[in-house]
Order: sequence, then C-alpha cells, then structure tokens
Amino acid sequence: MRLKQTLEMALENLKRRRFRTSLTTLGVVIGITAIIALSSIGEGFRLAVKTNMEQGFELDVLTVIPGSIIGGYSYQKFTDQNVTSIRSIQNVTTVTPIMQITGASLKNGDKKSAALVVAAVNFTDFWRIFRNRLAFQEGGLPSSPKNDTIIIGHKVNTVNQTGTFAEVGDQVNVTFTVRSVPPFTKTLTFNVTGILAESGSSILTSFDYWVFIPLTTGRDIYQTEESDVIFAQVNNPEISDKVTDAIEALFPPFRITIIVPITFIRQVDHILNLIQIFLTSIAAISLLVAGIGIMNIMTVSVMERTREIGIMKAIGAKERTIMTMFLAETILIGLAGGLIGVPTGYGVAQILTMILSRFMLNQGGNNGVLSNPERQPSTTVNPVFSLEWTVGALVFGILICVIFGWYPARKAAKLDPVQALRYE
Repeated sequence: MRLKQTLEMALENLKRRRFRTSLTTLGVVIGITAIIALSSIGEGFRLAVKTNMEQGFELDVLTVIPGSIIGGYSYQKFTDQNVTSIRSIQNVTTVTPIMQITGASLKNGDKKSAALVVAAVNFTDFWRIFRNRLAFQEGGLPSSPKNDTIIIGHKVNTVNQTGTFAEVGDQVNVTFTVRSVPPFTKTLTFNVTGILAESGSSILTSFDYWVFIPLTTGRDIYQTEESDVIFAQVNNPEISDKVTDAIEALFPPFRITIIVPITFIRQVDHILNLIQIFLTSIAAISLLVAGIGIMNIMTVSVMERTREIGIMKAIGAKERTIMTMFLAETILIGLAGGLIGVPTGYGVAQILTMILSRFMLNQGGNNGVLSNPERQPSTTVNPVFSLEWTVGALVFGILICVIFGWYPARKAAKLDPVQALRYE
C-alpha cells in the first residue's frame, strides 16, 4: 500500500471518531502550547536580566583591588610600576589608577555638602573608560586639568529638591581628613569645571555621590605615590579571563582581587538557562500525559476495529501496512497538535508577558539598577521565540505520539486474521 493511501485511510479513520480525536489532539496542543510559552518567556526573561546586568557593568573594564576574599583586604597599595606593568599586557587598551578619599566635606559659601568618595583620577583615562556613565549636566571635561580642578557628582550637587550646591565656575572648599599620627585636616579650594548628570547606581557603585579631583592633587595631599584601585580596559570582553590571568601573574598569590564583569554575567546566564530548561521540562510532562491518552485511545481503537483489521489481513495486507496505518494516525494527531499548539503558545506567551510586565511596573519597576533614562533597565519582559525551541517542541510532540502509539499499532499488526474475523 502506498504512503498516500495509508495517510488517506488514517485521516479517514480519525474523521470517523471526531470527538475522540479532538480530545486526544487537545492534550498534545496543551503540551506544545506550554513548552512554547514557557520557553519563550524564559528566554525573554533571561535576555532581559542579562541586558540589565550588562548596563550595570562596563563589560570591558577589569577592576583590580588589593587583597582577596580569602585573605581579607590589604592595606598595601598599588605603585606606578604596577600600573605600567598592567598597561604592557597584550589586549589592554587603557589603564588608570585612582585614589579613593573618604570623609571629605565640601563648602560653597553658606552651602554645605558631602561626598561619599573623593576620587583622585587621571581625568583623560578615567573618562575614556567610563564615558558611557559620566555625562555632564553642566560644563565639561577640561582639556588641560589644573591641580585645583573639581568635577561634582549629581547627588553631591543636589542639596535638596530645589537647590544646588554649586555651579560651573564656583570656588568650593574641600576639607580632607589626613589619617596620620596625630590626624589633621587640610582644606583646599577647587574650581568647579563640571557637574555630572544623574547616572544612577551600577552593580559596583554610584558616581552620583562622588567628586573628582586630579590624581596629582590627591597624592600631594597625602604625600604618596600609591593608588587604591586600578581600572584596566580590554579591547574585547570575551578575552577578559586571559587578561585576568596575566594581571594575576604580576602579583604574589592573594595579593589582589580582580572583578571580571563578563564572568559574573556568564554565571548568571548559565543559572537562568538551567531555570529555563527546568520550566520547559515541567511543561513537557503534559505531553507525556497526552501520550498516555494517545496509547489508551489507540488501544481502544484497535479493539473496536478488530474485525476491520482481520478483513484487511485476509485480503493480503501485511503487518507492516497495518502498523504504518496506525502509526500514521498518531503522527497526524501529533502534527495537528503541533500546528495548533505553536501559534497558541505564542499567543499565551504574549498574554503572560503583558501580565508579568504590568505586575512588575506596579511593584515599582523603574527603580532599577540605573536611574539615567538612557541606561535605565527595562521592566518589560518580551517573549523571545526561538526557531530551535519551536522545531524541537513540534518534533518532540510527534515523537511522543509515535512512542506511545507504537504498542497499539504493533498489537494491531500482530492480530491473527482468523481470530480477528471471529471477534464480536
């Protein structure tokens, strides 16, 4: 019997039992719908989290700090020779050290403010590395920074909702506490050349609460040539691990800790992938339930059509033909369930993501990692429809139908024609 004739007979047999076929197909539809919906939502959620995290990091920037998680913080600082050594490493494009000064207070006439950190930096290199987060609200980066230059973060400059601490061109006094024996304070006057726009908090820190002065000035205040942190920018985030190994080789064991953003994001992405697979596996259970229903229905169908099978075998139908006919019925059920389940899964995914996004928005969704509108993480989760998942769900649905339809088909093929013809 030709394949076309087999399929026509299988389709005709399914049409004769429309209600039963519809219920069986519905089980497959539900299973494939669940797989498509959960996999697309999971992929959309994974992509949204990954994108938001990437906005909270400069992926191409390695942060080198003294000490280690195991050994604790080290009070030993970095020297210019350390900076030069890191700069000589292949694939490192920019290296800049900074001094982090805490406990400084600012005064501008009668106005007072305070900074979480006074960062003594090389303006050119530092802004080259963090150019995406250090935008100016007023003023700009001086082409030739002087020793009395200061750039003020947005929150430091915001005294209250209506007033500001300083404007570009103002002279502000900054009082530093020098930790020595005995400790003493030193007050210097700086010229405001720029006010930063609000950038919000990254994963590591917020520059809104920082002020920036030249590195040479910070070293003069504390009479040191050492630095607290080194930032190293690489030309490709994907080779961060290789550069990290090269930097670690320059220092004794446990002397430094290097924060590698791309590694952290990879770990989170891996965890989200596992969650997505777990959710999709749960959805696949519904297809197994549908498969059991197919086995049950096809077994009943074999019993009902025993005489029909006997007649077919009596007129010369082979076992292979009988088995193919029954398997064709299960394949048609799986194919119909897939063709209906795939678009239905897309629709369900869209509806669920709309509900999820609205729920996140009602929970205060825009209080994300970054408050700068241009870098604000989106609270919307958009389903991502993957061709691999779609084809995989369709093939898996048909495969389940074939597997669970195999026993009834084999049972029908093995019927003795004489016994089948006697069957009442």
